[in-house]
Amino acid sequence: MDLNFLRGAVGEDEWLQLQPFISDAHSRLHTHQVPGGDFLGWLDLPSRTLATGVEDIADVAAEIRSEADALVVIGIGGSYLGAHAAFEWTHSPYHNQLDRGVRGGPELYFAGNHLSGRALEDLLGVLEGKNVYLNVISKSGTTTEPAVAFRIFRDWLTRRVGPEQARRQIVATTDRSRGALRKLADEEHYRSFVIPDDVGGRYSVLTPVGLLPLAAVGVDIKKLLAGAAAAQSGYNVGDVAENPAYRYAAVRNALYRKGKTTELLAYYEPALRMFAEWWKQLFGESEGKDAKGVYPASVGFTTDLHSMGQYVQEGLRNLFETVVSVAESGDTVAIPSQPQMEDGLEYLAQRRVSWVNDKARLATQLAHRDGGVPNLLVTVPDRSEETLGNLFYFFELACAMSGLLMGVNPFNQPGVEAYKTNMFALLGKPGFEQGQQEILRRLDELHQGNS
Repeated sequence: MDLNFLRGAVGEDEWLQLQPFISDAHSRLHTHQVPGGDFLGWLDLPSRTLATGVEDIADVAAEIRSEADALVVIGIGGSYLGAHAAFEWTHSPYHNQLDRGVRGGPELYFAGNHLSGRALEDLLGVLEGKNVYLNVISKSGTTTEPAVAFRIFRDWLTRRVGPEQARRQIVATTDRSRGALRKLADEEHYRSFVIPDDVGGRYSVLTPVGLLPLAAVGVDIKKLLAGAAAAQSGYNVGDVAENPAYRYAAVRNALYRKGKTTELLAYYEPALRMFAEWWKQLFGESEGKDAKGVYPASVGFTTDLHSMGQYVQEGLRNLFETVVSVAESGDTVAIPSQPQMEDGLEYLAQRRVSWVNDKARLATQLAHRDGGVPNLLVTVPDRSEETLGNLFYFFELACAMSGLLMGVNPFNQPGVEAYKTNMFALLGKPGFEQGQQEILRRLDELHQGNS
C-alpha cells in the first residue's frame, strides 16, 4: 500500500497515534469481544475451510460444469456480489458468448438481485432451449427479490424438464436448520449447502455462497482460499506499521475525521467493476449507521474520467480515493506502428496498452492529489485466484477495524429493514395491514402538498 499520494492530507503521526486503539481492537476482535462478536466466523474461515476440504462443493460443481449449458445464481447483496466479483476478476467479460468448448463449462448468469420483470423476462429468453441449473442462495428464503425470482425460475424449469429432473438441477445454499428455503430444500430433496451462522452475508464470499458457483465455472477455489489463508496469517498482527489492512483502516479514519466523507474506489481494469460493487456493500453496510460512516462510491477509469473526472478534480473537496492497481494485467496487446495515420499516436507505437493504462493511472493520481483529493494506492500483482482471495480478506479485515475505530458495530445492518416494512405494507403482505393504511395516508398527504 502506497501513501505517497496523500499530499500531506494525513501525516504519519496521525495514523500512528491510533496504535493503542488498534492494538485493543485487534485483541478484542480475535477473542470475539466486540459488538457483533457472533458474526466473526470469517476471521479464520479460509484456513478452516482448507482444513476440512471442499470436496462436496467440488463434486456438485463438477456435475454442473459437465451437464449444464447455463447456471443461474439467484441471490441479492452478499449472496451474489462476491461470486459475481470473482467471476469477472477471473474470466473474460465475453465468457457467456464463447463456444462451449472454449468456455469448458456453463454460461453464468445472476438473478434475484432486482425486481425488474422485463430483466427477468429477457434472461428467460436467453435461457430458452438450454440445460439450466439453478443455485438459489438465501438464509431465510423470504427475501423478496430472490424469492420472487426463484418462484419464476423454478416454475419455468419444472415446466420444461419435469418435477423430478428440476429437483436434481436445483441446488440451495441456505441456513443449516431454519427458514423457508431450508424447509423447501428438505421437502423437495434439493442438494444443499450451508451458510454458516457466524458469517454475515457481506463476508460470505469464501463460504459455499461464493465457492459453489465459482467452482462450477472453473475457478480454482482452493487457490482462492489459499490466498485468503495467507492473508489471514499475514495480517494477524496488531501493529499498524506492519499490517497494511489496519494501516488502510487507520488512514481512512484519519481522513474521515478531517471531513473526507466520501471514498471513491478507483480501478483501471474493467474486470474489477463488480469487485467495486462488492466493496461498496462491505463498507456501506458495515459503517453506515449511527449517523456515521464514509460513503463508499466507485469509479472505473479511464472511462469515468470522461464523465466524473471534472467533479473529482474540482468539485466538493470531501473526497478521497483508494486506487486498486493490477501490476501485471497479462495482456499482450500492443499499439501498431502506422506512420500514415494522423491520430498523433505514433510516439506510442509498439507500446502495450497496459503500459499506457498505467501511465494514465499515475497521471490521474498526481492530478487528483494536486486538486485536493488524497489518494491511497493498493497494488496487487495479478488477477489470479490467490491474489483475489488475499484482497477479499484484506478489505474484510480492514473494514472490521475501520468500523471499530469509528465506534460502530461493523457486523449488523439494522437500517436495511426500514424500506422492507414500507414495501410489505404497500404490497399488502399479511400482518402489515395497519401499516398499509398509515403509509397510504402519508403518501396522500405528500401528493396533496405537492399539488
